[in-house]
Amino acid sequence: MTASPETGTPAQASPELLRSVFRQHAAGVAVITAAGDRPVGFTATSLSSVAADPPLLSFGAGTGSSSWPVLAEAEYIGVHILGEDQRELAATFARSGADRFGPSTFWRSGPEGVPLLDGVLAWLVCRVVARIPAGDHRIVVAQAVVGDPAGNGRPLLYHQGRFNALRD
Repeated sequence: MTASPETGTPAQASPELLRSVFRQHAAGVAVITAAGDRPVGFTATSLSSVAADPPLLSFGAGTGSSSWPVLAEAEYIGVHILGEDQRELAATFARSGADRFGPSTFWRSGPEGVPLLDGVLAWLVCRVVARIPAGDHRIVVAQAVVGDPAGNGRPLLYHQGRFNALRD
């Protein structure tokens, strides 16, 4: 394989290479929630639309995360699309050991008992239909059951390891 002058020498595939390449990929920011003995949730940038009919989506979840034991058993999950003014909420749900559902997080119990975050751009409650092994993660496929796309504002993005807003 010959390297192009613009990119330099190609690197062998590794976790570091994958992270470096995906730092160049801007992604929308979502928070995934589930109900267990206590509510759990995490920030996800891997959310993807899979199919319109039936309405399916997917996201990756680390099996070593504190949320995984509940997510592994949950029949229903919440998907929340964050707005550009919700950087701190995204950071809270991304931070290991954070009190994600503490006093600074405004939420309520929604359909199927799923924790729903207040003030997001849009949300869905989804029924989990598959958990597919993928390395140290699982790809979770879920079917939308109910939701609300009516939030106001612009989406929060993740790029170069930081939460960002769209520019005009």
